[in-house]
Amino acid sequence: MEKHIKLTILTPEMEFYSGEILNLNTQSDNGRFSILANHVPMISPLKPTVTTFTDVDGKAFKAFTSTGVLRVVNGTIEMVCNACEWPENIDIERAKHAKERAEERLGDKHGVGFIRTENAILRALERIRTKG
Repeated sequence: MEKHIKLTILTPEMEFYSGEILNLNTQSDNGRFSILANHVPMISPLKPTVTTFTDVDGKAFKAFTSTGVLRVVNGTIEMVCNACEWPENIDIERAKHAKERAEERLGDKHGVGFIRTENAILRALERIRTKG
C-alpha cells in the first residue's frame, strides 16, 4: 500500500501546488474531511476554508482555498479552486474590508444577492483565519 498521494491544486491563473503528500484536510458542503493515500475515488464540491496538508518530508502547509471541486482517483488528488493563497500572500486589511462590505449588504436576504454576500463573508473570514 502506498503511503503518499500526489496533490495538484489549480486555479484559473496557475498551478498553485504540485507534489507528493501524506494527508490533506479541507472542507465541502458536508463539513471537513481528510484524505490519505489509498483513498477511494471521489468528487466533492469545495467551500472556502483553510486547507492543510503535509508533504512526504513532514513539512506542514496551510493555504486559503476558495470554492471549487476536488477529485480523488488513482493515487492523485486534484483540486480546482477559484482562488488559493498562502498565508503570507493574504492582504489582511483587504480581507477585513471585504467582510465589512459584505456584512453591510446582508439586509437583502432574497435571491442571488444574499447568497453572493454570504459567500463573500465566508471567503473573507477564511482568509483572515488562514492568515491568523
